[in-house]
Amino acid sequence: MKARIKWVEERTFVGESGSGHKLVFGTASGPEGRTPGPSPMELVLIGAGGCSAYDVIHILEKGREAVEDCTVELDAERAEQDPRVFTRIHMHFVVTGRGLAAKKVERAVALSLEKYCSASAMLAKTATITHDFVVIDTVAVSG
Repeated sequence: MKARIKWVEERTFVGESGSGHKLVFGTASGPEGRTPGPSPMELVLIGAGGCSAYDVIHILEKGREAVEDCTVELDAERAEQDPRVFTRIHMHFVVTGRGLAAKKVERAVALSLEKYCSASAMLAKTATITHDFVVIDTVAVSG
């Protein structure tokens, strides 16, 4: 895997993935505290959530579950001292689908966080990662 980071100005950078995707990121600069995009640590947190959401969708679809949506809300704390690594991360999964069984969603989330999600596995070296989930059944909502 490869990536390239280019400094643009002040605290603004452009990252380019090995697959050619670009994104602007950086930290606050100037008296207004404007940010050009997410900070590097926000991207790490987003990456962990995206990795796990991908796993949950993949596991449920592989099990022929009628999953329609998956949102992961993350809440994290960082160490006070440098390097300010994540020390606590909570992932709240909201999984929507037709007739989804809570047990299957619970299994998919657990498999992601305990076995498949490499981003979470790396973060677990410094952070306590907890999770919970909610299942929204669109059959019950529409019917």
